[in-house]
Amino acid sequence: MAITEHRDIEKGDNKGLEDLVEPFLDNSSKNVKGSEEEEIDQNHSIGMVLLSTAVAVCGSLEFGSCVGYSAPTQSAISMDLNLSVAEYSLFGSIVTIGAMIGAITSGRIADTIGRKGAMALSAVFCIAGWFAIFVSMGALLLDMGRFFTGYGIGVFSFVVPIYIAEIAPKDLRGGLTTLNQLMIVTGSSISFLLGTVVSWRTLALTGLVPCILLLVGLLFIPESPRWLAKVGRQVESEYSLRKLRGAKANVSAEADEIHESILTLQSLPKVRLLDLFDAKYIKAVIIGVGLMVCQQSGGINGIGFYASETFETAGLSSGKAGTIAYALIQIPVTMLGVVLMDKSGRRALLLVSSSGTFLGCFLAGTSFFLKGQAIFLEWVPLLAVSGVLIFIASFSIGMGAVPWLIMSEIFPLHIKGAAGSVVVLVNWLGAWVVSYSFNFLINWSPAGTFWLFSGFCILTVVFVAKLVPETKGKSLEEIQASINSNSNSK
Repeated sequence: MAITEHRDIEKGDNKGLEDLVEPFLDNSSKNVKGSEEEEIDQNHSIGMVLLSTAVAVCGSLEFGSCVGYSAPTQSAISMDLNLSVAEYSLFGSIVTIGAMIGAITSGRIADTIGRKGAMALSAVFCIAGWFAIFVSMGALLLDMGRFFTGYGIGVFSFVVPIYIAEIAPKDLRGGLTTLNQLMIVTGSSISFLLGTVVSWRTLALTGLVPCILLLVGLLFIPESPRWLAKVGRQVESEYSLRKLRGAKANVSAEADEIHESILTLQSLPKVRLLDLFDAKYIKAVIIGVGLMVCQQSGGINGIGFYASETFETAGLSSGKAGTIAYALIQIPVTMLGVVLMDKSGRRALLLVSSSGTFLGCFLAGTSFFLKGQAIFLEWVPLLAVSGVLIFIASFSIGMGAVPWLIMSEIFPLHIKGAAGSVVVLVNWLGAWVVSYSFNFLINWSPAGTFWLFSGFCILTVVFVAKLVPETKGKSLEEIQASINSNSNSK
């Protein structure tokens, strides 16, 4: 209700607000001229953009909290609610089914009720889900809650980076957009750490915090000016731009640019799903879908969702120490990956990352093999923990974020919607397959499970080396020309 009222205020006459703001700006800049005045406006605009980004990435923090919830709680939930392996596997993995549906519907939702409306709806679903988990006394309510939180983060996974990209100035867009992945990792790490010291019901309540911060923050930030222009609310679009760029900034040039880009988009042909198999696009689709298959087939969601249980299976007296190390390593390595992305290049980072995930899985598999053979038993826990930590560090530096970045770079503008939907669907489907089957695979053979993942990591190295182009420093047109020329040469 409050969000709707705020939007109504934006739609009305803004003269009163401008009259209040104008004298303050005039008094504070009486003796400021030329570049100094421009600097004040720029600082003001950066402040609102940073605030808007901080509010939006609360959704990313919620995403990470939800993904990280199952790892430290598996033993406690299974014991308290007397869940079988199959029942807990369903609970752990059903979040990906909800996310899959959320991701598929997110584009329509964000286009219909706006970026702020979509984020608010996602937060409501997550809040309902966490409450259901908190009060659950059996598998049914537990699974319903996990599904609702999954749907919420599925919408967040689309709308948060879209909103940030649409409000940020060109020179800040790349850096601000990467905060999305960083906050996902941060949320996951916080869940891991808190889960070692609080009960699973209390941990569910902590998942409410990012949602509440988001809902409150939405009252103070503007709607995306690009979405407002897209739905024909031109006056509000310019007001939103002025709020983001500074009260005295001249936004007419940027407003015209937004208007022209929308007209261009509307003039492009509508793309059907079958059109993606056209010779002009098939190579890019193969790369996008292939990278998502590679990302998930390495086992990230199985290893991440059930890390604590994996450490205990390896022989650690408690999985807490390994889980804490897992949580602490993600954030700095992800930050390193963000720094290296525009320095070393996307392709090189993927090759290093997938090679590291192979090594990590191979070491973890070897540790379980030694345990099964009852040899070098004193080395088993160390090898298992080292393998998992090498895996997560390697994944965080490249395979976590780079496939999503490349996906945004390789598709022409007019097929991004259709191609992006396919890629997101494949990603979440892969996440469900891995997270659901992981416990069954571990019961079959822990060593075999990790060696299977290491085999997929080797295939990822081959796939990247053979098919994935380097996109660093290239325009969209150059990337398209590169993909098409490589395709024609073969």
